[in-house]
Amino acid sequence: MVESKVARRYAKSLFGLALERNVIDSVFKDMELVNATCQASRELVALLRNPIVPSDKKAAIIKALFSGKVNELTFSFFTMISSKNRESDLQGIAIAFIQSYKKYKGIVSAHIATPVALDAGMRETVLNLVKKSKGDKIELTEEVDPSLIGGFVLTVGDEQHDTSVSRKITMLRREFNINLYVKDY
Repeated sequence: MVESKVARRYAKSLFGLALERNVIDSVFKDMELVNATCQASRELVALLRNPIVPSDKKAAIIKALFSGKVNELTFSFFTMISSKNRESDLQGIAIAFIQSYKKYKGIVSAHIATPVALDAGMRETVLNLVKKSKGDKIELTEEVDPSLIGGFVLTVGDEQHDTSVSRKITMLRREFNINLYVKDY
């Protein structure tokens, strides 16, 4: 989900306030909880975005879900968002906050897709390669994708390294479709 400008601004405000009050790690965990809850429940996201549902009902749902589970600052932030009728931006705010936190802490996200699960040795090799180019703090997520046939697809930030066999086969098909002996008009 691409967060809106409004979500980024609210996240920036919450981030600054959390830094000022020295509860940044606690608020980060709260935002991870919010994001995980929204990802697990499409109905919740649809309800928060529904303009027909009154804002006080949305606030009551947010309160029921997160009361006692999140930091006092986070909960008061949820109350403020509800008073501004911005419940629909809650997941976007959480995502933007998580991104800001990772940037602040120097954490680089990496994603690797392989046809079979990585063993400990391969995982360590991948982490070491990424650490050499991007820094010490790496958050690696793994995905098993049998359609790759062999090799891997490693995404670090906005860079992607695709060494999969399926990509090589696709590239060969493209090359074979170009007939060098027939003149194109």
